[in-house]
Amino acid sequence: MKILITGATGLVGSEIVTHCMNQNIPVNYLTTSKDKMVSKPGYQGFYWNPKTEEIDTNCFEGVTAIINLAGASISKRWTSSYKKTIRSSRVNTLKTLKKGLLKENAKSITSFVSASAIGIYPDSLSNYYSEEEQAVDDSFLGKVVEEWEAEVDAFKAFDFSVAKIRIGLVVSTEGGALPEMAKPIKNYVGAAFGSGEQWQSWIHIADLARIFLFTLDHRLNGVYNGVAPNPVTNNKLVKEIANVLEKPLLLPNIPKFVMKTILGEMAYILFVSQRVSSKKIEEEGFVFTHPNICVALQDLYSKNEGRASSQTSSSNEYISLS
Repeated sequence: MKILITGATGLVGSEIVTHCMNQNIPVNYLTTSKDKMVSKPGYQGFYWNPKTEEIDTNCFEGVTAIINLAGASISKRWTSSYKKTIRSSRVNTLKTLKKGLLKENAKSITSFVSASAIGIYPDSLSNYYSEEEQAVDDSFLGKVVEEWEAEVDAFKAFDFSVAKIRIGLVVSTEGGALPEMAKPIKNYVGAAFGSGEQWQSWIHIADLARIFLFTLDHRLNGVYNGVAPNPVTNNKLVKEIANVLEKPLLLPNIPKFVMKTILGEMAYILFVSQRVSSKKIEEEGFVFTHPNICVALQDLYSKNEGRASSQTSSSNEYISLS
């Protein structure tokens, strides 16, 4: 297997690349910065510009599978212009990929997997969503994901499997939401949002990387939820983060109007409730390494402490040698 990855230098992409390197799976990746193109055994960068639908078609050479992760972060203030960026960064990348594949002989490619998001599911405190759900959340994110997935479906015209992974809240100490949630807790000002009863369907970043590779390897078709088996409420999530950090929660929950004043429309992602099932991917044979939030957080922070300790030891050794 040789994989072409878009978004390879992002949070999830970097984790997938690490898993590929550990399994000796060569990776080609696309980047919009010619300065960031790396060329080394098993890891080769190629230039593209989705804004102009430009792509170096050499990126497809020897490739048997594609992972699409490209898309601007939703964790920035949603100005009118940035909303356009969120949408175009997802839609245009897929259009550019498809255009490139049409120019090349795609017969060597056996599977295509694209990121999607659970933001497509309607906001609900009571529903438990499977991939069979047809309703779409009546929000900016819901509409973006719906259009995003429609562009993925266009790849069904090719003779390879096409799958979509609807990603939930990715927990990682290297980026994403977790460090931002942990920061106020470390400073004794952490608190849950709103009622705290909104469901958060989360996933350990290592399990998410494994789902993408599992989906490619098994040539799965259709939609799969990229979430752990046990969703938690926002109250529970914040409590578990505080427990692993050994910090007390001293403040009452933060009202919605406060966060909306600070973040504007983007505050929606803090209060939306989407309880999502992982049953479908498990029925395909995928086994989660981190099915529970407490174990997942302990794993992430123990590794983080290990890295910090290693860096301190290296620093001390350097000082002593000098």
